Amino acid sequence: MTRTLLAATDFSPPARHALERAALIAQAHPDARLTLAHVVNATLLDQLRHLLPAETGPVETGLVAQAEQKLAELAAALATRCPCAIDTTVVQGAAADALPVLAEAQRADLLVMGTHGVHFVRELLLGSTVERVLRKSRRPLLAVKQRAQAPYRRILAAVDFSPHAAAAINAAHAWLPDADIVLLHAFEVEFESTLRLAGMDDSRINAYRFQAREAAKARMDAFVATLDAPAHRLTREFVHGAATMRIVEYEQSLDADLVVMGKRGLSVVEELLLGSVTQHVLAYSSCDVFIACQYQGPGSGG
Repeated sequence: MTRTLLAATDFSPPARHALERAALIAQAHPDARLTLAHVVNATLLDQLRHLLPAETGPVETGLVAQAEQKLAELAAALATRCPCAIDTTVVQGAAADALPVLAEAQRADLLVMGTHGVHFVRELLLGSTVERVLRKSRRPLLAVKQRAQAPYRRILAAVDFSPHAAAAINAAHAWLPDADIVLLHAFEVEFESTLRLAGMDDSRINAYRFQAREAAKARMDAFVATLDAPAHRLTREFVHGAATMRIVEYEQSLDADLVVMGKRGLSVVEELLLGSVTQHVLAYSSCDVFIACQYQGPGSGG
């Protein structure tokens, strides 16, 4: 079945990097179709209607036409470097609302976005568009930070042994079957700080750490059995400490191309507050980030 990629752009340089990455991924899959999307800001259109009521129609038409022309030019430029089927679409609204709706309407198997756009300062204050889209979308999302120089080769996958983590890794492997995957589990000893305050010596705490590590190894065996990636593509790593810190540290020491993370399904709470680990990795990782939940695989449209 056809794999569908939806790449969003606000015509900023980071968004251009996202389009290049989406085209590179699409090129590797002969059955893939890439759509470039731009959201015309509805707030801007409302302001124009208020300030220039007599000219709203022509101005609005002109803005949409200009966006369509820019998208067509970007699609033509991408096609010369990464031959693949490329469509374009322009919608109106707020990007954080319009993109999840568009991704559902197109049954996108992957939504690709730059991590920062033209409103970088505002995003620092209010949260990035990527974070706001993640709160509302079930579709796998690739947040692009780096220019696409080559296909992803080294993936760092955060593992908490949940079905969501497995779904994210399987989705990433389906798109990137030639990439090696490092499965990283960050473990902690329950109540370790309390035990230290109570005066427990280091040798006993280290013994508890050893037990926690061995238990994690056993759980990893069961987790790996749920993955689609072949064994020769997988490496297992265990590190003591908080996942929020260890994932970013390990990503940088490993020089990973991509971090893969699972996201739990939507709930009222999750729509208001994105998970702290995901938020931290999006903010502080150096490489691109792939996030997915409840995913059925490319071409499923589910």
